[in-house]
Amino acid sequence: MPWYVYILRCGDGTLYTGVTSDIPRRLAAHRAGKGAKYTRGRGPLELVYQEKLPGKSAALRREYRIKRLTRQEKEHLIQEAWK
Repeated sequence: MPWYVYILRCGDGTLYTGVTSDIPRRLAAHRAGKGAKYTRGRGPLELVYQEKLPGKSAALRREYRIKRLTRQEKEHLIQEAWK
């Protein structure tokens, strides 16, 4: 089953990175205030990046690597995905 790593742009301009097996369900949870504590009260939330991976462990490893990137590197990753 595929898993995804994703990045949300919060209403305050910050970026949140997470993993899920179902992006629409997870995004709805975030928007309903039932997702990560970090995203609560930071809406509106915009999905700006997603990457499909072969499994949960691969997604968690990729999430870890993305979270270690600088803000500038994350913005570059997002821009490259939209090309």
